[in-house]
Amino acid sequence: MDVSDIDLRSVDHVLTTTRAVRRRLDLGRRVERELIERCIDIAIQAPTALHGETWHFVVITEQSQRTAVAEIYRRAGEGHRSGALSLDPYLASLRAEEPDDPRFAAQQRMFRSGAHLVRHMQDVPALILACVEGRVENAGPGAQASLYGSIFPALWSLMLAFRARGIGSVMTTQHIEHFEQDMATVLGLPDDVTQVALLAVAYFTGSDFKPAKRVSAGERTHWERWRKNVEGG
Repeated sequence: MDVSDIDLRSVDHVLTTTRAVRRRLDLGRRVERELIERCIDIAIQAPTALHGETWHFVVITEQSQRTAVAEIYRRAGEGHRSGALSLDPYLASLRAEEPDDPRFAAQQRMFRSGAHLVRHMQDVPALILACVEGRVENAGPGAQASLYGSIFPALWSLMLAFRARGIGSVMTTQHIEHFEQDMATVLGLPDDVTQVALLAVAYFTGSDFKPAKRVSAGERTHWERWRKNVEGG
């Protein structure tokens, strides 16, 4: 296919309307194994450091395994909401605590939809744990950037491939801070593998999605050097 044959309108639509889907996952419709495998095949065309291809995707569809994974996820979600468990330091720095914060209302809506997902995670037809070979939590920022940069392009491509086929997904890291080892035990993961994110995957219900409200690219784009007058900088 020549680049001139690419339908940019369709490509841009998928790129700008791939949302985190929680409430609108169709819990009663199976996602076909062949479709999941095809989307993973597409996803692993993404760039990866030094052609390492260190990604792994653990697909969970059996009810007993989904229930076990959902129980770990529920413990994390309920612990975060009650305050019994702390958020990881990065997310804690982003959480809006005051109603007059511009992010507060949107975060509260997300928390409500997240609570819905916690209650129904065991009913989601397919769960996918994205992992990557290696452990870099004590190796410094360079190694961490290389490891996560080797799988997140594939993970995002996977979500886009699903989206283009009428399948919704949501990426969550909620269990990793406190229950990474519990999940590794349930899924039989080796000690030298890093869990990156858990995807809940299902056909979505209702009409199509719209682009999200974001700040303009100009507010987050720096030409030649960092501009000190931008928000947060």
